[in-house]
Amino acid sequence: MVTGRGLQQILRSWQSAGLSHMVRAVPLEPDSLSRSVTESVPSDGASSSPSPTAPSTATPSPPADDQTLMARKSSSAAALPELPVVQVAPEATQGGSRESRLSALAARVAQCQRCQELASTRTQTVFGVGSPNAKVMFIGEAPGADEDATGEPFVGRAGQLLTKIIVACGWTREEIYICNILRCRPPGNRAPSLVEARHCREYLDGQIAIIQPEYIVCWGTTAAQNLLGSEETIGKMRGRFFSHGKAKVLCTYHPSYLLRNPEAKKPVWEDMKLLLADMGLTPPTP
Repeated sequence: MVTGRGLQQILRSWQSAGLSHMVRAVPLEPDSLSRSVTESVPSDGASSSPSPTAPSTATPSPPADDQTLMARKSSSAAALPELPVVQVAPEATQGGSRESRLSALAARVAQCQRCQELASTRTQTVFGVGSPNAKVMFIGEAPGADEDATGEPFVGRAGQLLTKIIVACGWTREEIYICNILRCRPPGNRAPSLVEARHCREYLDGQIAIIQPEYIVCWGTTAAQNLLGSEETIGKMRGRFFSHGKAKVLCTYHPSYLLRNPEAKKPVWEDMKLLLADMGLTPPTP
């Protein structure tokens, strides 16, 4: 079943492919479910009420405008990206310790071939590191060259800055859990595509389900938008909490952005202090 968030992502992908309108279908025997679905599709304001006259046995041809829209939709269909249905990782629900379930999920990720381009260019998958019992989970965008070489997330220059932020909060990397939206490096360190993020979503959801963090920090726009299904920029999302399942979610700038824009370090530190305060903690005195 496609969730509301999944439906929004599909509609956005159709829009980016050139589809600007959809023909509104009127169900023959509407029920509450079919009414809610058809009402969610934008219409041109024309009435959808059935005619009081007896129905004709002949199938009417669609109006000229509808024919144009149908032809446009048909011509755009080939360009629409494949959107796989997000599954539930079996390792997230089976018995055993958190460590063993994460290890089983990591082993399956290592064999993943869902994204052919990523699977053919990666050195190895980058699953995640940290405590299986972490209260805080950090989610980034995707592995870079250093991460692809080592198999560990956030180990390059951005990762070194992230480690400094972790220490400033009074933690160690081993106390939290760190992963990414993708578990393979995109060529050229490009942003993950919608299809790639959907392919990897089962693994991300599996990690969240196993660890059950109380807090999630999304580092950067890609992580925040993919986890929360939002189109807001990171500048508008930071400074407040969202929710994902039972976890509170805080969104802030990616460490790589801080390397290019050092002035953004101050708002990131404000976000970290907001997180610590909500956890009932205070940062250690330098």
